Amino acid sequence: MADSKLQGESIPLPEGLPHDVIVSPDARRAERVPPGQSRTRKWPVLDASGPPSIDLKTWRFRIAGLVGKEVLWTWEEFQTLPRVRVFADFHCVTRWSRLGNLWEGVSTGELVRRAGGAAASARYVLAYGYDRGWTTNLPLEDFLAEDALIAICHDGGSIPVEHGGPARLIVPRLYAWKSAKWVAGVELMAVDRPGFWEANGYHMRGNPWHEERYGW
Repeated sequence: MADSKLQGESIPLPEGLPHDVIVSPDARRAERVPPGQSRTRKWPVLDASGPPSIDLKTWRFRIAGLVGKEVLWTWEEFQTLPRVRVFADFHCVTRWSRLGNLWEGVSTGELVRRAGGAAASARYVLAYGYDRGWTTNLPLEDFLAEDALIAICHDGGSIPVEHGGPARLIVPRLYAWKSAKWVAGVELMAVDRPGFWEANGYHMRGNPWHEERYGW
């Protein structure tokens, strides 16, 4: 955890943000911390097997499955896409919440539009990471929410590799394990399919406000 990421005592609020910043709905709640969670001012590092080695010259992001056309972007091409900024809270299933994160990147909706849109039969998404075949699944409606994005910046700086840089999926409305680090691509699907943690007992959706931590 970098010292520069240590927050102050006061909880960051959405008031006063530039008008173009998308505010995640949960960041407007009177009570920002979901059941069973505690606020942290740090940014803890958690992952399944450590950061992979990623060369930006060979980095690719792919959208495949039930879309109009499969699309593959290089890092240079990805940088030219329209960007959004999202103010959102971040809830880890291990019971800590980091409130008031400012993410910047490309909205998931923009990426799916550039892939010709989702097919009528698409209901779910499987996200793939560069870390040894890691995957996670989520409903398409959560993936395409206005506050979901492929983030390349956090709180004004590039995302550190230990936190999923150069790019990670951010889906603020679900527990943070759904926000795949080191994201390599997504596949739109008609039928839900468990990812790494889901196959090992975690919940298939992961709504923090319903404490959907485990699948039993």
